Amino acid sequence: MTNAKVKVNVVIVYGGELAKDIAEQIEALKPTTTTTDDDFEIDVTLRCASERPKTLLDYKINTVEEEEKGDDTTTTTTTIVCFVFQTIENNSPTESGGTTIRFFKRKTHPTDFLSCNGTTMKYCVFGCGDSNLLFDRQTTGSKDCNFVAQELDTRLETLGGVRQCTLGLADERTGLTEVEPWIRNVFWKSIIN
Repeated sequence: MTNAKVKVNVVIVYGGELAKDIAEQIEALKPTTTTTDDDFEIDVTLRCASERPKTLLDYKINTVEEEEKGDDTTTTTTTIVCFVFQTIENNSPTESGGTTIRFFKRKTHPTDFLSCNGTTMKYCVFGCGDSNLLFDRQTTGSKDCNFVAQELDTRLETLGGVRQCTLGLADERTGLTEVEPWIRNVFWKSIIN
């Protein structure tokens, strides 16, 4: 009888100081137990968005199954890239986030950029912004102050990426109350289920 193990590598790419705080919160809320701890492993890596965005393509893989020598264990490994990006004034990314945003927005990328050569990037996006920075503060919310994350989410799908879970958005003006529920009930649940 073959034993099955699952290993999930989660790479959290953050752009902005507030985004870094949320990335650290995602890591801290990583599930500690599953139904069978020995059969399920989650590895989390944090990385700043300004670190050579082209290397993000290294995480563009398909689920890989490997049989361990000497026993009947099959390990299935998958990688998910979680982008956490902050929007600042004028619907702009932060300085550190701008590098990655510009990389993915290049018009020279083909539509299968994230899904070619038998590999695919699995991704998800979480955005944080502050609706206090908008002119009409009375009728605005998290959808209005998270332009960068919304644009990135759409662009990654256009380039052939596979969305792991729904886009998450938070507004600093309302105390970022959307962050923890998205992390627990959307992001981590999409991985362990």
